[in-house]
Amino acid sequence: MTDPRLADLARRAPETRLLTEPSDLEHYGRDWTRRWTPAPLAIALPSTAGDVQAIVRWAREHQVAIVPSGGRTGLSGGAVAAHGELVVAFDRMNQVLGFDPVDATLTVGPGIALEAVQNAAREHGLAYPVDFAARGSCSIGGNIATNAGGIRVIRYGLTRQWVAGLKFVTGTGELLELNRGLVKNASGYDLRHLVIGSEGTLGMVVEATLWLAPPPPPTHVMLLAVPAMDALMRVFAVARVKLQLEAFEFFTDRALEHVLAHGAQAPFDVLSPYYVVAEFDAGDEASQAAALDMFEACLEAGWVTDGVISSSDAQAASLWRLREGITESLARYKPYKNDISVRIGAVPAFMADMHGLLAREYPTFDVVWFGHIGDGNLHINVLKPDELDQESFVAQCEVVTKHLAAMLHKHGGSISAEHGIGLVKKPYLEGTRSHEEIALMRGIKAVLDPDGIMNPGKVL
Repeated sequence: MTDPRLADLARRAPETRLLTEPSDLEHYGRDWTRRWTPAPLAIALPSTAGDVQAIVRWAREHQVAIVPSGGRTGLSGGAVAAHGELVVAFDRMNQVLGFDPVDATLTVGPGIALEAVQNAAREHGLAYPVDFAARGSCSIGGNIATNAGGIRVIRYGLTRQWVAGLKFVTGTGELLELNRGLVKNASGYDLRHLVIGSEGTLGMVVEATLWLAPPPPPTHVMLLAVPAMDALMRVFAVARVKLQLEAFEFFTDRALEHVLAHGAQAPFDVLSPYYVVAEFDAGDEASQAAALDMFEACLEAGWVTDGVISSSDAQAASLWRLREGITESLARYKPYKNDISVRIGAVPAFMADMHGLLAREYPTFDVVWFGHIGDGNLHINVLKPDELDQESFVAQCEVVTKHLAAMLHKHGGSISAEHGIGLVKKPYLEGTRSHEEIALMRGIKAVLDPDGIMNPGKVL
């Protein structure tokens, strides 16, 4: 360890592991965007909140920027370290720290994977209901930093709704205990909610207390083939009235073709332009009958052309694979991604405008889109043609994103639904936040991170 700054850090935080091997720097210095060349100073792996405080105080003294790191599954460049930053990775702070059966809360370290939290809740006869396809690799700290949503927002809301309390180290090295698991706490500003969604720009979560839910009732999964875009919201309107929805997702024929090429089984003999995956409560015969009634009504109206309802857990998993396997099936193409949202009521008009924009601006590109239509969140993936170099491809996509940002502003939407702003979406923040809001955000950061060392260049 030749860098004297790192030698000083090793003395101040002796229990913290420091990694400097090139392979470690590359691994921890990037996220799923893969658009920046990682170049961190080193990787620090603390094991306690005290370690994190010592790291921050060292960083202030040496004026070294810090990039917090969880599972690095983000798609906005929020966990990228490309300019000599110290990456603080929470791999060692990944334990379940406590369970309270009366309050129905689980206390965990920030590095624990979402799936491990779900499994721990299940062991106590409860559930942590926030869920998405990256559950096995994303971390709770990262979920909190981006206020992650996922596939069950329609019923359970975002991560924010399930955070009962936080321990948080600010950009000055102070340890804050926020809310302490209280259900009612009308004692001034709730800084817990300021931390949630802050993308590591104010400090680092070192412990989270999460509310748990009763175990979900038995569910079935329904896959529907939808012939036209305007029918999607009609199907949703009927399903929302007839069923107790857990999730309502959609994807296009192009998305399905990529998943099938990746090993999934075709659900129907005839390809349809759009598909819906809906999961719903089916704990009694009345609920199951309501699902059949809903399907038959949509079929008679011409809003769906085919459908299947799961009859086993294995079949439900295979139907979900058609939706959850999309991102993995596209990974080898290094797609350019947009993660956007509008009010649910604005979805039909926005989708019509967006469809026209994508057809006009990407006439020869393979564009795959899907999303959580039940909460207004759409994912757009543009695949790079083989003959086009990466730099030219991104440049072309950025031009289209400017048009898309303007369209979102027109419809009152957001350029980032659930992956944060990071580096990728920073130029478009003003389309979602006013100048006054952004000025206040800068002021808040200046208070909690006066030296500007926490994830600099991200968001603001």
